[in-house]
Amino acid sequence: MHHSGGTKNTYGTGCFMLQSTGTRAVASTNRLLSTVRWKIGNTTNYALEGGVFIGGAVVQWLRDGLRIIRASSEVGALANSVPDNGGVYFVPAFVGLGAPHWDSDARGSISASLGAASPVTLRALLWKALRIRSPISWTRSKPILVLLFAELRVDGGASANDALMQFQADILPCPWCAPR
Repeated sequence: MHHSGGTKNTYGTGCFMLQSTGTRAVASTNRLLSTVRWKIGNTTNYALEGGVFIGGAVVQWLRDGLRIIRASSEVGALANSVPDNGGVYFVPAFVGLGAPHWDSDARGSISASLGAASPVTLRALLWKALRIRSPISWTRSKPILVLLFAELRVDGGASANDALMQFQADILPCPWCAPR
């Protein structure tokens, strides 16, 4: 993410997107945060930031709280064993909602059709928890950034799941690049 338009997601407890805007602070029209990326000497580099407060924490909740899975590594295969979310919807607002809502009073919910199976539920939970697509699509509304967004760089615990990262790349759509 060395150039203006370079974009990175960190997949940890939450999911946080940073998109470099170079030496200009860009005011978001989509409720993202303008932030200082770094400052060296007299040069300041800025970014747009969007945050999803609950991401990997959903996987921990599935494992430790609901005991639907035994290990975090099981999630990818289970989620990929079904073609879609099967009518299961999840809002992972355990601690409120981040970008663009910034609502600390929001609370999570799950809705499903009567016959929803566990893999379908997992896929819906995973997709919603890692819904970083929205902050990225909001940055794309800025013409200066649209042309420069060529790949998504990823890091954090969930970035080790290649199936999840490919799913993320497919819904954006763009290629992804993880440090290895």
